[in-house]
This record gives sequence, structure tokens and C-alpha cells, in this order.
Amino acid sequence: MTTATGPVALITEAPPQRRRGVSLRGVGWIGYAGAAIIVLAIGIALFGPLLAPYPPDQSDLSHAFVGPTPAHPLGYDSQGRDLLSRLLVGARSSMLGAFIVTVVAIVAGSALAVIAAWRRGWTDSVISAGSDLVFAFPGLLLAVLGAAVFGPSQWSAALALAVAYTPYVARIVRGAALRERCLPYIEALEVQGSSAWSIGVRHLIPNIAPLLVAQGTILFGWAALDLAAVSFLGLGVQPPQADWGVMVSEGETGVLQSYPAESLIAGIALVLVIVSFNVLGERLNDRQDRDIS
Repeated sequence: MTTATGPVALITEAPPQRRRGVSLRGVGWIGYAGAAIIVLAIGIALFGPLLAPYPPDQSDLSHAFVGPTPAHPLGYDSQGRDLLSRLLVGARSSMLGAFIVTVVAIVAGSALAVIAAWRRGWTDSVISAGSDLVFAFPGLLLAVLGAAVFGPSQWSAALALAVAYTPYVARIVRGAALRERCLPYIEALEVQGSSAWSIGVRHLIPNIAPLLVAQGTILFGWAALDLAAVSFLGLGVQPPQADWGVMVSEGETGVLQSYPAESLIAGIALVLVIVSFNVLGERLNDRQDRDIS
């Protein structure tokens, strides 16, 4: 449409924006191998208690430190408990704790990052300063503090680690949110009268979802490692509950008696899961960097 003063453009709808779907395309065979191990670990975490051939806490001291038998393929621990059953059941607490840390950190960190990128100014400065302050405290130190305040448990350790990881997520996501904030479709949506909440939830966050998935995958591996360390120190999951970190700790007596099966089996399970999450997360992150460039 034209007027006496020249052409006037009418914006009737926001320009289309590219939706970056989440997929495993381009992660390579190492990424696919990591994904397969992750799926297997999740399946064991979900169905491990149903697959366990014996109660994980059933003790028979007469079989303490007995090696593998046909009925007990992995042998017994120092309390005469079936190692296979404890390994299967312990997967749930090991995976659940890391999942809680990852979800809380991703949600809180993404919210802070989007708010900082959207409001900018003093809001961005305050959030950045708060993130730098929390960065000064290592995750394990906050987990120990959480155990001291709320008592040793998986939940206190998980929430403390989530607080420690949130600034890391916020710092990484903030850069992506700032880039997305400056794109033309955001301005067009604002001209149409869309609220900041609607734009952020319906458009901005879905477009940075691949980055969130990549960072969440890496974060899961870190969380699993830190929670296992906290449980090893006796501040996380409490014995006799089956947990991979607890198994590594309780197997220490067996190592001293030349029977490393308990610590070794649980340690191998932890290493496989942690490395798989880190490898897949790094591959997804590299692909995300290539897509942006």
C-alpha cells in the first residue's frame, strides 16, 4: 500500500523462523554407541527391580565374598548379598538422582538466561553477578553443605548439586538466547503485540532446545559422577539401599581382601554411563556449533 509520503509496509504475521529439531543426526558411530548404552541404562533403571533375581538387601553372611556361581553370576558382596540384584536395583537411584539434578539445573538456568537476555541492563548484571558468586563454590562442597544442613540423603545432595550447576547452564544458554533475541522474527512478534512470556515459551526456548538437550546430556554425566562421589563419602544414598556409589564404597573392604568384585562392577557401570552421556553430549554440542556457524 502507498500513500503520499511513500510506501508503507503492513506486517500481518511474523516471518517464519527455523525450528531446529532435536535428533541424533550427525553424531557419528561413537555417538550412536553412547546413545545405545544410555537407552540400556535407562531401561535397567526403570525395570531393574523387576529383573533382579533376589531381594537386594537379602543377606547371608555364610556366602560373604563368594565368587560367581550359576545361580549368582556376579557373586556375593561382603554381606552375602547378590551383586547382580544390587547392581540392577542400584541403577534406579543412580540415574534418578542425576536426572533430578539435570532437570532442575536446566529449567532454572534456562529461565535465568532467557530473563537476562530479554531484559538486559541491570537485570542481566544482577543475574550474571549472582552466577559468578555461585561459581566460586564447587558442586561437591555445596553437596557437603546440603548434607550438613538437611542431613545426608540423595535429595539434599541432588538439590545442592542442582544449585551448583544452574549458573553453568545460565551462562551458556544466555549467549544463545541473546543471539535469538536479536533475530527479526522476535521483533516482528513484538510489533504484533505478543507478550514476552508467549515469545519466550512458544518461540525462543523451542529454537534453543537442541542446545539445552546437548548441555543436559553432558550435565547428566557430571551429576552421576558427583552423586556417586557424594554417596561414596556417605553423604548421599544411605546403606543398605542399593546404589552404585554406595556399592563402590562398601566394596572397599573387599578390595583390601583381594575381592574387588563389588567396587569393580559398580565402578564399570558408572564409567560406562558417565562416558556415554559425555560423549553423546559433546557430539550433540559440536553439531549445534556447526549448525550455528
